[in-house]
Amino acid sequence: MSAPGTATTSAGASAETVAAARLLLSQIGIAPADLVAESSAPTFAEVVPKVRTTLTPGTLRTYDTHLSWLKKHWHDRRLDEISKLDLEQRAREVQAGARASRASRGGGSAVEHFVGAVRCVYRYAEDSGWVRRADNPARQVPKPARQPSHRYAIPPQRLAEICTAAATSGDDPELDSLVLRLHIETACRRGGALALRPHDLDEDQCLVLLREKGQTERWQPVSPTLMRHLLAHARERGAPRSGQLLRYRNGKPIGSRRYDYIWTRVGELLPWVAIQGISMHWLRHTTLTWVERTFGFAVARAYAGHDGKTGGTTVTYVKSDVLEVAAALSILTAEPHPLVSNVNKRIRAIHSM
Repeated sequence: MSAPGTATTSAGASAETVAAARLLLSQIGIAPADLVAESSAPTFAEVVPKVRTTLTPGTLRTYDTHLSWLKKHWHDRRLDEISKLDLEQRAREVQAGARASRASRGGGSAVEHFVGAVRCVYRYAEDSGWVRRADNPARQVPKPARQPSHRYAIPPQRLAEICTAAATSGDDPELDSLVLRLHIETACRRGGALALRPHDLDEDQCLVLLREKGQTERWQPVSPTLMRHLLAHARERGAPRSGQLLRYRNGKPIGSRRYDYIWTRVGELLPWVAIQGISMHWLRHTTLTWVERTFGFAVARAYAGHDGKTGGTTVTYVKSDVLEVAAALSILTAEPHPLVSNVNKRIRAIHSM
């Protein structure tokens, strides 16, 4: 009970306390009405399109299914209305509804991508000041532990079967053969192949500039044969010098669907490909395994375009360069490379063993 003669508010605070609070709020630029105003957090329909513009093509391709779901099903819900329990419930639905395909691992990968997509949305909301870090429910939902990869290096005879199947079937076997050879020689990722442009080709030195995830760039050696085919492809299909190189016969750039088409078709001709879920990343695994077994870890790391930030202190001292990568490629393709001297002797030595 307040002392006689002291004015109080309905909440029990004295008039002097309220006046002091009003003065403090005015000094920091906040009106009392701001404290009771409705949340300014946007809805998913408002924020998802903005988040999409901030993602790299590869990341967007990975998360787009889940971003589309958020926009469609939670379009009118504000970001601050979603709880950790809401996200966990959706994660369970994603896992249960994951397509039971040949490459399925119980839906764990789908859940990982869902959590990653939600974190992108809420990270954008944090940066925009719509959600406080402490109130971010996406930070409270862990990603599932990744299971070990079941990929292995494809044996040479099996790899030859894949290349033959791609080169003798489909509506554009010339394109598909070129894509396969590009991945086999360079061990590039899909994003690196799709980002390749005619002006990324160094014809004299047989190098291509690969731009892959994490905004990384590297000059990767290719065989003279592959370089000739890449240049001919760009010329015959009208690829602009600064535009995408890989294109259909009508000049339209290819996308991820072409990769799906290649492996679906090859899987129909070679059942073991469909059963094991062979994909373009298996070719990267195959080439890098061969390089590591033949030339060692340092060359394999450089061939893969890994930055060497992981693997212990030793990787700081054990480095390889583009010349050693070119030497490895020469042995792999049995073709001399402009960057490497005396390659012919090494090739003959390998073939005489």
